[in-house]
This record gives sequence, C-alpha cells and structure tokens, in this order.
Amino acid sequence: MTDTWLIVGLGNPGSEYSHNRHNVGQMVLDELASRVGGGFKSHKSRAQVLEGRLGIGGPRIVLAKPLSYMNVSGGPVSALAQFYGIDPDHVIAVHDEIDIPFDTVRLKIGGGEGGHNGLRDISKALATKDYLRVRVGVGRPPGRMETADFVLRDFSAPEKKELPFLIDSAADAVEVLVRDGLTAAQQKFHPAKAT
Repeated sequence: MTDTWLIVGLGNPGSEYSHNRHNVGQMVLDELASRVGGGFKSHKSRAQVLEGRLGIGGPRIVLAKPLSYMNVSGGPVSALAQFYGIDPDHVIAVHDEIDIPFDTVRLKIGGGEGGHNGLRDISKALATKDYLRVRVGVGRPPGRMETADFVLRDFSAPEKKELPFLIDSAADAVEVLVRDGLTAAQQKFHPAKAT
C-alpha cells in the first residue's frame, strides 16, 4: 500500500477547542474532507477517519483526526499507520506552528519539533522524526503571554477573516505534497529568497 498516504490533522477533541489556534490542523482536514467528499467515521485507533482519493484515480489517502488530546497524538497516529501499512515517509502531520507568521504555510520532513508536544509524541510513537509536516502559521503570542494560553485561544477577529484563505492554502499544500512531492510543494508554497 505504498501509494496510500496518512494525513493527520492535529488538535484537541471537543467543541470547546474546535476553533482554537491549536486545532488549525483539524480545520485543514475538514477542508480536505469536503474536497474528497464523505464524512469522518470512528475508527478503533481512537481517531475519526475518512478514506478516499485525491481526484479520480488519484493517490489513495486516509484523513484522520485523533480523538486524543494533542499531547498524546502519537498513539492514534502509530495505530493508523500500522493498520493501513503506511510507512512514516507517507505520514503527513498538519499542525499549528507559532514560529512562522499567521497566514503562512511551510512544509518539511523530519527535523525538530520546536516544542510542539503533539509532534514530539508522534516522533516517539513512530520511532522516527522522518515524517512530513505541513506547518500552518498561527503567529507568536503577544507580549508575555504563555504559548499554551495563546494556542488554546480562538483566532482574533481580523485573523478570522483571513482564516478561510489560510486553511484553503494549507489544504492545497497537502494536495501538492501528495501528488508532486516535497520539493515541488516547497517551491510552490515557500517564498523565493532574495538574492
């Protein structure tokens, strides 16, 4: 099943968290689900799952939203990867990222987790850091606000106006990553550096 991709939207379960910055990964998964068509169903791995294809005859994908809290995302991700026979290089974690500006999308494979406990738990559960990440910028906490307090807040009113565009862009990035590979996706979504 090497043509199958596991795309995981990180976040916290429950309606009280659904609009938090920390849940932007799950918002992106909802957008991808609407493009694929169909609804999420409960899976024994403690996740909601939607199986489909990117376009007619396109790559097979498994969209997953863990039902665990962010800090223990690794268990469901690992269980799903084993269930579907998906190697880490075909696992994509879509997550909030405070180290890049709001409205920015970046892609990478491996590397550090930048203090992101959800990613740290996935790395531990998969026994590797070499899985793909679609990093959705939510900006840095203002002033002396704690990072945890910041990511567990909803987006500001001005951000909410731009949020649909950010979610759309991140969903596009996932699709390009699956269809065309990491380098092509980075070339499309990372701004060119000034020379």
